[in-house]
Amino acid sequence: MSNPSSSSISDLGITATNPSILCSLLPHEHHGPTIPAESPIDASQIAQVHLASPENTSQVLDKLPTAFKQWRQVPAPVRGQLIRRFSEQLRHHQQALAALITLEVGKIHSEALGEVQEMIDICEFALGLSRQLHGLTIATERPNHRLMEQWHPLGPVAIITAFNFPVAVWAWNATLALICGNPIIWKPSHKAPLCAVACHNLLEQCIQNTPQAPPALSSVIIGRNDVGKQLASHPTCPLVSATGSVAMGRDVGTTVASRFGRSLLELGGNNAMIVTEHANLDLALRAILFSAVGTAGQRCTTLRRLILHPSIATSLCNKLTKVYTTLNIGDPRDASTLVGPLIDAPAVASHHAAIQQALAEGGELLTPHSCDSVYPEGGHYVAPTILKMPPRSPIMQQETFSPILYITTYSDLGDAISQQNDVPQGLASSIFTNQLQEAEYFLSPAGSDCGIANVNIGTSGAEIGGAFGGEKETGGGRESGSDAWKNYMRRTTNTINFGADMPLAQGVTFDT
Repeated sequence: MSNPSSSSISDLGITATNPSILCSLLPHEHHGPTIPAESPIDASQIAQVHLASPENTSQVLDKLPTAFKQWRQVPAPVRGQLIRRFSEQLRHHQQALAALITLEVGKIHSEALGEVQEMIDICEFALGLSRQLHGLTIATERPNHRLMEQWHPLGPVAIITAFNFPVAVWAWNATLALICGNPIIWKPSHKAPLCAVACHNLLEQCIQNTPQAPPALSSVIIGRNDVGKQLASHPTCPLVSATGSVAMGRDVGTTVASRFGRSLLELGGNNAMIVTEHANLDLALRAILFSAVGTAGQRCTTLRRLILHPSIATSLCNKLTKVYTTLNIGDPRDASTLVGPLIDAPAVASHHAAIQQALAEGGELLTPHSCDSVYPEGGHYVAPTILKMPPRSPIMQQETFSPILYITTYSDLGDAISQQNDVPQGLASSIFTNQLQEAEYFLSPAGSDCGIANVNIGTSGAEIGGAFGGEKETGGGRESGSDAWKNYMRRTTNTINFGADMPLAQGVTFDT
């Protein structure tokens, strides 16, 4: 490794050149061409990774059915103990893993630590859930019968993740899939492969220390789009969970559907916040700031559209633009930095192109879209930008994965909700108001059409206890908490006759 940020990264099993496949039943050979894993902080090379071929991927997929047949027979509370061990590993290596996240994707240290904490939290959730995978007993119309449903392991689960949360989203899926009795195969973003190598190494240690765990219970395939397409099309995986762009999700969803598999999609955001004249503006200001510029605008829940009541618009805009001038943009390893880099040069180009399009559509810059900060040479940095826009401008229909905030005004609450919902995506939304009627209307069937609808809190920073996901082009999937575990299991309905007669349902008679 030419530029490790800390010797602790090598403790995670990261080497100068890393294999394309990680599976305990296959040698970690260096298959395929190599690509550099570069840091967005300064474009330095952290390490190299090999890229898997379709043949490599098939080799791993062939190992999964046997692992599934063994793991599904292990009692769920015992499966939960594997996740307990993994949680302990994450606690022990939290600082090292956070340092790797910062180095590989550019998150500031506190956010990187928070992402690892999210992994620990979902481990705790999954451990408890391993003793609560419940079915139902249902009333039956037939005497001396019992009607019930059970949930059984589904099969190998393919997990495709994006760069912006390189470990947490995998953990949402992996921990629940494992306690539900399924092997996992992970294709990480090729922009964040080292985080996947590190997480797999930690989990594999726990698997080795769990006597009931079969080989090939967890695998990693590092590759480009062709690997993802192969996972989506392969019948070995009855469920494909994919996080990323709408275009990627459309490809995965249609491919999986063509073979009658299941897909769990987490795609575009384009999230909005409404601030009414009854809002606590100081509270709203803090929420807007983190939601709009946290993770350099690269969260799927990032605030991209701010819809203001005209009576408070000027005051709030002035406060917001003043705060933007104080943001420390730069090296995320510096404790004073609040905004780190974008992931790569194309992301920077998309940022500037969106600003130019917004200006062409009548937008007004409220903040400079460049600044005089001194960034590490070679890094991918932009200045968080605010633009005042005409309502329903075309640029606001699309999600630009960078810290651009569009501001519009509304005439009444119905107009505000209409503006919020009038985009193809439907992930996260928020309203700031101290009026009960406004809050309840926002949460009602006539209100927000998003999967996440918040009151007096921003669009970012969801807890793992609630189901995470959205509607429309966001994909419709739900991960993490609540009853998202049902995605990873199959339902069976059972009728048991413990009597001496054979009554038929609906009063049908069929006597011979």
